Amino acid sequence: MTTSASVPAGPGGAISAGGTVTDRLVEANGQYASAFTDPGMDARPVLQVAVVACMDARLDLHAALGLELGDCHTIRNAGGVVTDDVIRSLTISQRALGTRSVVLIHHTGCGLESLTEEFRHDLEMEVGQRPAWAVEAFRDVDQDVRQSMQRVRTSPFLLHTDQVRGFVFDVRTGLLREIDPA
Repeated sequence: MTTSASVPAGPGGAISAGGTVTDRLVEANGQYASAFTDPGMDARPVLQVAVVACMDARLDLHAALGLELGDCHTIRNAGGVVTDDVIRSLTISQRALGTRSVVLIHHTGCGLESLTEEFRHDLEMEVGQRPAWAVEAFRDVDQDVRQSMQRVRTSPFLLHTDQVRGFVFDVRTGLLREIDPA
């Protein structure tokens, strides 16, 4: 399998074929748009599901879950943790766009397992301002999935909290392992 990671980079991180990575993405979009036809879809996910997952580039959620364009809402952040902004997105997803199920996906080898809240302190020392957000670092991925499930299930803003399931994606095997919420 060829990935963009195998594309050689030139000086300063530029793609050797010319230009920056962003230039390459814009060029790829032009090619995509030239063959694009409006699928005529609604913003409401066909499967009425929202997936919250880590932003890790190794997670190809659509392929891993057998999803097609229009099947789900995908909400991603560092660690896939349920933050206030994730609750905001889930609330809009449920109340305005009809989703009913929530799938939470963390993964093995997550970068948040090697960070601490000291990261915020270091940023404050560097830039002179403390970030308003928490790092949400964790040591036990299973426990963090449980915490994320609990945050979704107890949010007063969400209408549908009975179909919340959490998983850990193994980046070596591609398999999901379900986490018992208890």
